[in-house]
Amino acid sequence: MDTKYVEQLDTDSAPASLPAWTTLLLATACGMIVATLYYVQPLVGPISAALGLSSQAAGLIVTMTQLGYGISLALVVPLTDVIENRRLIVSALIASTLALIVAGMSDDASTFMAAMFFIGISAVASQIVIPYASHLVAPAARGNVIGNVVSGLMLGIMLARPVASFLTNLGSWRTVFTLAAGGMAILATVLALLLPQRQPPAGLTYGAVLRSMARLYLKTPLLRRRALYHTCLFAVFSLFWTTVPLLLAGPEFHLTQAGIAWFALAGVAGAIAAPIAGRLADRGWGRSLTGFAIIAVASSFLMTHWGTSGTSIRLAILVLSAIVLDFGVSMNFVVGQRAIFTLPPEYRGRLNGLYIATFFMGGAVGSAIGVWSFAQGGWPLTSWIGFVLPTVAMIYYTTEPEEA
Repeated sequence: MDTKYVEQLDTDSAPASLPAWTTLLLATACGMIVATLYYVQPLVGPISAALGLSSQAAGLIVTMTQLGYGISLALVVPLTDVIENRRLIVSALIASTLALIVAGMSDDASTFMAAMFFIGISAVASQIVIPYASHLVAPAARGNVIGNVVSGLMLGIMLARPVASFLTNLGSWRTVFTLAAGGMAILATVLALLLPQRQPPAGLTYGAVLRSMARLYLKTPLLRRRALYHTCLFAVFSLFWTTVPLLLAGPEFHLTQAGIAWFALAGVAGAIAAPIAGRLADRGWGRSLTGFAIIAVASSFLMTHWGTSGTSIRLAILVLSAIVLDFGVSMNFVVGQRAIFTLPPEYRGRLNGLYIATFFMGGAVGSAIGVWSFAQGGWPLTSWIGFVLPTVAMIYYTTEPEEA
């Protein structure tokens, strides 16, 4: 890579843009890494059957990845402000490769669960890549770069489930983990060879960084506001994608696993919001985009009530609502990250970790509420909960100062 990209990032000498191939590499890396968190979600059934897990214990498969990811957001992402970033990213990918290999070879539940925990921990590399990318360019272009990289992240989230379903249909669930491990090994090699180094400012210790996080959260109103917005939106994103497969497989539509996978692929179209949001946020439209994103997410749940039950028109409306939902969530995520990345760069890793950790907890709660609400009241109750949470975000949004 050109040496002019190797440092002093966050200064006036930082380039106004990145080479297209560098942006594409970072976006691809983000998508491939975050996908390792989501491959397992449509495979809980066959995995639990192969490993002899009860239906009650099967839910732990997803929980272990979420637990590892949540711990890593709090304990690993802050290392972005201490350790040279390329080395940190590559180390996480090596750990991911090993964990995926173990998962694919596991013949007992305890080994598999441990592997899922470490897959969750290492997947946090995606949240190291994003602030790393923001350091590579001048502030005026930061939203554009973040938007492009986050589009890769969103594609990884949305493509992981259908890809896992299709691969399992062609081979077995072990095929998914074997191929994912190979992908992580190749990615680690490519990033080690091509990414520039990014050394954080000297003098910071890991202990000091961790101790500062609570203070940062309490003293950074912008972070708290953006985290609350996206907590509401990501909660209903998780609620939707946890429960809509149950709706599609149920008596109203009778879709097969392959049909549900195709439905999930349609939702990928919403990821185009990320680069659009980044460019518009660079022009100072962040506040307006936030309001638009919140309204889009709330509207997506209202749309699901249109059409006659069980008809192809109603299914098409559900596809459209999935696209609108993903569009709004992607847009708000990019605008939020760009906003917190305007804060002092020496705190960027910690701020990003706090931001992601906060709304990730909202996503976990949203999934749990979705399963409960669908069991209690079907899609009508679930969709109304999906409408209420972004409405709460909109009420809070009306208190935002014009200059925020």
